[in-house]
Amino acid sequence: MKIDGHCHCGAIAYEAETDPDKASICHCTDCQTLSGSAFRTVIATREGSFRLLSGNPRIYVKTAESGAPRQQAFCPNCGTPIYSTSVGDAPKVHFIRLGTVRQRRELMPQTQIWSRSAMPWLGQLGAIRAVEKQ
Repeated sequence: MKIDGHCHCGAIAYEAETDPDKASICHCTDCQTLSGSAFRTVIATREGSFRLLSGNPRIYVKTAESGAPRQQAFCPNCGTPIYSTSVGDAPKVHFIRLGTVRQRRELMPQTQIWSRSAMPWLGQLGAIRAVEKQ
């Protein structure tokens, strides 16, 4: 599936190829902190298919629990997280932040990882009062 998207301010835009079954939720504490939320939703791209259409993201390199360095890319203007990927010049798989993908409604996560770090209240979201607008 071809996907495209952009950051909140529109300075960074991209396109990529992905398998819709590769959408996932990550509950690791790094994703909680870096997203400012209880978890992060991502879609993995096909290796080498990610292409920036405009802008240059700012890169922050974090060290994963495995010890591997991971690039975290975000918009230097609005701060929107765009993707993470490995360090180096080889063809890569990019883990695009699902909230930036224009087709996000079509990409239901199929897997949850780092579930040991999941917030215990997530299973009770349906019981919380829902308001359509602020």
